[in-house]
Formats: sequence, C-alpha cells, structure tokens
Amino acid sequence: MFLDYFALGIIFFVAIFIFYGVIAIHDIPYEIAKKRNHPQQDALHIAGWVSLFTLHAIWPFLWIWATLYREDRGWGFQEVVEKEQVLESEVKGLTESVRKLEQRLADMEASQTGHSQPAPSQTRSEEV
Repeated sequence: MFLDYFALGIIFFVAIFIFYGVIAIHDIPYEIAKKRNHPQQDALHIAGWVSLFTLHAIWPFLWIWATLYREDRGWGFQEVVEKEQVLESEVKGLTESVRKLEQRLADMEASQTGHSQPAPSQTRSEEV
C-alpha cells in the first residue's frame, strides 16, 4: 500500500516537473533575443507561446531566429572585412570631394583677389 502512494507521488512529481520544464524551455529563444537586444523580441516571445501548442515543432526555428541577430553586427550577413572595404571606399570618395572643394575655393579666392596662388591641395603631398 505504501509503495502505491509512493509511486503515485513520483508520477505527480515527474508530471509537474515535465510541465514546468516544457514551459521553461519555450522561453529560451525570447531570453536570447532579449539579451541580444533583438528588434523582434516581442514576436519571438509570442511565437514561443505558440510553439507550446505545436508541441515545440517550431521551437528550433525560433532559436535560429533569435541567434541570427547581434547588436554589434546586425544580422551578420555581411563580413566585417566587407564593411571595412565599404568604409575605406567611402573615405576615399569623401577625401576626393574635399580636394575638389578646396581647389574650387582656391580658384574663387584667386579670381576675387586677382592673384594666382597655388591651391592648397597642390602644395601638400598625397596622404591617402
């Protein structure tokens, strides 16, 4: 008789443990998204609750969705090297624009004063 009650207690304990375990597992993608400051963390949280009704069939996709985004590099589809190359080309373009503007400014100043002074970009050496 005692063993019957003991077995029933173990069954209840295991059932409650599994029930709370499943609920705790469904929230892992949301916690990852919250930690990474994911822009769609609310959608991930709701989808996690929906995954309870699908017996966690969509849970792996939620985990992937949550881990794809990182605040420091976004979605991570571009390599850091590509970003550096883009920034380097933008800097070169801006440097060239500044040189042209300096030349135009020097030409305008020379035409107003009647003196022909060399442009500042002509006197300094190439830095880039």
